[in-house]
Amino acid sequence: MKLATEQLRLEALRALEVLDTPPEEEFDAIVIAASRLFGCQMGSVSLIDADRQWFKARCGFDDLETARDISFCTHAVAADDTLVVRDALLDSRFIDNPFVVDAPHVRFYAGVPLRASAVPGGPPLPIGTLCVIGDEPQDPSPENLEMLRGLGRVVEALLESRRTSSRNLRLALERQQALIEIERTQRLLQQAERMARVGSWRLDLNTKVAHWSPQTYAIHGLDVGEDPSLQTALDFYPAADRVLLDAAIANCVGSGRSWDMECDFFTATGDLRRVRTMGEPELRDGRPVAIIGVIQDITDRYRLERRLHEVAHTDELTGLATRRAFNNRLDAAIAKSQTDASQLTVAILDLDRFKDVNDRLGHAAGDEVLRLMAAKLRGVTYLGEFFGARLGGDEFVLLLQGAAARERLVPSIERLLGDLRHDVPADHGSIAVSTTIGACIVDAENPDRSSVLKCADQALYRAKRLRRGTGAIAGRAGLINAAGYVVPITRTA
Repeated sequence: MKLATEQLRLEALRALEVLDTPPEEEFDAIVIAASRLFGCQMGSVSLIDADRQWFKARCGFDDLETARDISFCTHAVAADDTLVVRDALLDSRFIDNPFVVDAPHVRFYAGVPLRASAVPGGPPLPIGTLCVIGDEPQDPSPENLEMLRGLGRVVEALLESRRTSSRNLRLALERQQALIEIERTQRLLQQAERMARVGSWRLDLNTKVAHWSPQTYAIHGLDVGEDPSLQTALDFYPAADRVLLDAAIANCVGSGRSWDMECDFFTATGDLRRVRTMGEPELRDGRPVAIIGVIQDITDRYRLERRLHEVAHTDELTGLATRRAFNNRLDAAIAKSQTDASQLTVAILDLDRFKDVNDRLGHAAGDEVLRLMAAKLRGVTYLGEFFGARLGGDEFVLLLQGAAARERLVPSIERLLGDLRHDVPADHGSIAVSTTIGACIVDAENPDRSSVLKCADQALYRAKRLRRGTGAIAGRAGLINAAGYVVPITRTA
């Protein structure tokens, strides 16, 4: 093999990032199936590195790698073609090979090259083989060699799927096509489907009947049975997701556009799951005759992502939303208000004498005060639709909507000031913790998150400067306390 071609071949091999990775059951299953197909004791997925032969999968022997110069597979890679050695003792290339002379006393070898590209879209180059090895001479049938080549294509698809997630759908469909070709004689890929929780399907557009793989039936909670109709298949989805799938199918047939979406899904026993479904048209003479695709049960991953999202957007101490979650909610509410003219107000709440609680009673007591105030906020009913969060430290923030955001803003703040008071027992007395509130209405002067938060913060500190335990609304001269609206306190010289 020319030096330049060998360099490209090694680049293609290393681009797969598969060398020296742990065994994977999908590759092991293919090797076992290939060996049984030929009645051989040994087989492997061999990758030919610069100076070694490394086994991604193997059966019948223990070596993880061997020297390249004594490898049978090197010859198949060099020729980039199927290599069949019917009797190694009659082949001058291998008669003195240590694997022939000594254990395991190889007599028969059949290997097909595995190919990959150095870069996406580049020419495929041989990087290894799928091979079977026996200790007795053998003259394999053309049908078995063709099936070995088919299994080799499956291995190539599995290797290629590692390269980039953006090609997942195409690779999955190629793998499904390989399964269709091979399944008539070997049900090899069913095991791989079960492990990945991926099922395949094909919808005949003429009959509107779907053909499901066994794993697709398993995902639906059904035993393998009669091919279901399109309507039966859609009945497993909630109404909203069913509408989306209907639209995706119509779009796929009409414009040839593939889809990749996640949906809620009910099994035959009523168990709510989450699935990822992908599909693309199967064309004949340029016209769609079917839709082929895959379905994957992603429930565990989805629930983990939801839990991580919840943790990231929930304050651990108080159970309220975090600053990040509040910012997201406020941005969305402001964007919505620009189209429906909804009323919005942001109110920042700061606890008075909270530092005294921490200094005199310790942080555990302070944490308990924060939890108590958060619980009081969650229990408020007179604010209507609102969203509360902890900004940090002893500051909270509310997003008020509807009447509480404008018409009832003053009485709403007045009631909050009364409700958010708490006497903390301390020594022979108590520490009276109150709340000071600064509010700002979202309007033309304060149209975005940055300006409205700054405005509410300024109102808060105006109220704190004049009288703690009161509230101030940006643009208004008076203060609010638990007894009603009062005029500001002015200082005299």
